[in-house]
Amino acid sequence: MWQHPKNAQNDRLYAPAAMKKRDVTAERLLHTRATFCQSLMVSVGVSNLGCTHLIFVNPGVKINGCYYCEVLLSQQLLPAIRQVSGDFFVFRQDSAHRARETIKLLQRET
Repeated sequence: MWQHPKNAQNDRLYAPAAMKKRDVTAERLLHTRATFCQSLMVSVGVSNLGCTHLIFVNPGVKINGCYYCEVLLSQQLLPAIRQVSGDFFVFRQDSAHRARETIKLLQRET
């Protein structure tokens, strides 16, 4: 006897429109995950001059103010932006990274 899937909302079936889900064997159903897979964090600089390469954050790294300033900005993003645009550019960021140390770094480096 056919048993209903545990989470029918997350199951997908590609079949003719007239076919009912209950008439399809469970082996033919595509079961999607109930939760999201691992997250991926990435930064990139974009302008009308071009864009930087993608800068990936290693899995498990906690993004705090120190990591953001010392690694993402100083070592990766600002040098990549300078490769694309030279020394003249406008740096815009979201409000999540407006710590005093970040602002001081950007004033000093840009």
